[in-house]
Amino acid sequence: MRVVRDSDFGVRPSGDGTVVRKEDASRGRSRYRRRVSKRSVAFDVVVAMAAFATGQAEAWNGAFATHRQGPHWAQAVAYGIASLALLARRRRPLACVAVVCGSLAAEFLVVGAPEGMGVLVTPLIAAYSVANREDRPTALRGLGMVVGLGAVWVTRDPVTVDLRSRVQAAVWTSPWIIAWLLGAYLRARRLYLQGLVREREERAQSAVAEERNRIARELHDVIGHSVSVMTVQASAVRRLMRQDQAKERAALETVEATGRAALTEMRRMVGVLRDANSAPDLQPPPTLDQLDRLIEGCRRAGLVVELRCEGDRVPLAAGLDLTAYRLVQEALTNTLRHARASRADVVLTYSGDSLAVRVTDDGAGPPPNAESGNGLLGMRERVNVYGGDLRVGPGPNGGFEVLADLPLGER
Repeated sequence: MRVVRDSDFGVRPSGDGTVVRKEDASRGRSRYRRRVSKRSVAFDVVVAMAAFATGQAEAWNGAFATHRQGPHWAQAVAYGIASLALLARRRRPLACVAVVCGSLAAEFLVVGAPEGMGVLVTPLIAAYSVANREDRPTALRGLGMVVGLGAVWVTRDPVTVDLRSRVQAAVWTSPWIIAWLLGAYLRARRLYLQGLVREREERAQSAVAEERNRIARELHDVIGHSVSVMTVQASAVRRLMRQDQAKERAALETVEATGRAALTEMRRMVGVLRDANSAPDLQPPPTLDQLDRLIEGCRRAGLVVELRCEGDRVPLAAGLDLTAYRLVQEALTNTLRHARASRADVVLTYSGDSLAVRVTDDGAGPPPNAESGNGLLGMRERVNVYGGDLRVGPGPNGGFEVLADLPLGER
């Protein structure tokens, strides 16, 4: 898998590790829908033509029929209308079942009901389609039409002359009911799976929003600390100035007042972002200097962790330092919780204008749906803030690898 730029979720890794841009994925989905639509239309045409051919062969030649009733042309017309109505079974399923049942029932009432495949096939397909494509109340209306057709067929069949034979004949309408039940079941299952997908997407969006709030709070803390230092330094310099430096003193007083006002507004902003039920975090934000403490905690939990730094270490901006620490923390936490690993390696590589943070383990490899995990979503959000790249996936020697490339300057 190559390094993937994931700024604002503009690109994402595909299953084989290649890079897929969001707009490319959207175009691909559109092409897929068009292909599916064309295949669906072609399939419906084939189904309708097969039903039409079967019905006409039965009406004119008696193929697939137990007995025919009335003029052959009347049966052929009814079967033809019913089979051609199947062309609309996806777009207008209720109308489709209405035409199928209406045309057949009218022919049965006028000339009597035959027995054969033509009677069975078209209502079966129409019953399945209305249950699979429509909501429950509409599908039940379609079921009522199918049951009504069955009643007309049983009562107008000259073979069924008494109550017992009609009850026995009614059993042959059961495939229509079974087809309707199958369609309703598949629709319910499809809607259930779609609901799971929506729920997963909503959880991911909620996790991203929560992580962004957390990042914002931490960055406000970092910026607040820096502004506090600037304000204190400006105040100290102002006190050291001579009496004849009135202009300089006034400028420093402006800097000091502006800094204090900025701190006040920043505290208000953090108060808006902070959960009302959570106590404020009074601890200073962690940095890479505290990695030893983090790693020691992982070792006490049973994970062997090795830390290595490569290149000449350079001072980092406070927010970037915090981001690098959080990446290592999240990666090690995931290793402890999910990877079933015995060892992890943390490598910090300083190379000119970037810092590479690599965490690998010897565990079971990438977990299912690794890309959608809340922890990895949080990593991506942090990396995106600084215009970096993040790659997650199988390590070079097995296990799981997290690799983040963070630019030290602005992008």
